[in-house]
Amino acid sequence: MKRMLPFVILFISSFAYSAQAQRSQNEKIEALKIAFLTERLQLTSSEAQQFWPVYQSYQNEVKGLRADRKDGDILENEEKLLAIKKKYRPSFEKVIGADKTSRLYQAEKDFRTVLIKRLRNQRKN
Repeated sequence: MKRMLPFVILFISSFAYSAQAQRSQNEKIEALKIAFLTERLQLTSSEAQQFWPVYQSYQNEVKGLRADRKDGDILENEEKLLAIKKKYRPSFEKVIGADKTSRLYQAEKDFRTVLIKRLRNQRKN
């Protein structure tokens, strides 16, 4: 068992480093998304102050759905995602208006496209 201890310590430390790197990557992506959506929606400081807490709640529900998504039927999951969007639409409209709310959903798709392209370019280089 004593011979295994250095390997166990190395494994645990490499796992912790990997988890930290993943968190750092996720934080960078979130910062890029905030900047992208803020610019795309042209949020005023007043709108942004009210918008981001609502958006964070929305994102938490979407992330929860995606975590459970692996086991469910794809059409049911799409319906659940649509239900979440419909649920939050009035809250978004109250804060940023109907036009910006409609642009929000398109901006999210655009961000994913930009992010995927950027990640592919990084892998190539």
